[in-house]
Amino acid sequence: MASNDAAAVSVPAPQGRYVPATRVSTTIRTAGMTPRRDGRLLLTGRVGIDVSVLQARDAAAVAVRNALIAARSLLAEGERLRCAEMTVYVACDGDFTEHSSVADGASDVLAAEFGVDGLPARSAVGVYALPGGSPVEIALVAEAVAS
Repeated sequence: MASNDAAAVSVPAPQGRYVPATRVSTTIRTAGMTPRRDGRLLLTGRVGIDVSVLQARDAAAVAVRNALIAARSLLAEGERLRCAEMTVYVACDGDFTEHSSVADGASDVLAAEFGVDGLPARSAVGVYALPGGSPVEIALVAEAVAS
């Protein structure tokens, strides 16, 4: 793939034996991205217990930016991303019901970047725990389209 401005930003390093993103034809899928900077989680804990919804929204924003960096690293010269699907995992207990509010932190980033018409389909799923104790994890499916 050709280098681009987004590739100048460091692609988040895998925390295990996987790659940050893959591309098959024009479809790009990211690994689950957590709110890490320089390889370190910015926040740990379960939402609604150790982490507030507002903190989790901010964490989701960081995680989706990491996913965008990973996805953009696979674009060729003259291509841009079109996000098709986003899955947001929220570490919480069984009584937590504000998954969508947490996921809106990531959607806000995508809306600012691609416009409201560029928002992907989205799922927000509650889970008991995520890698490293992260409160959120985000995976994107995107399409590489001509600029």
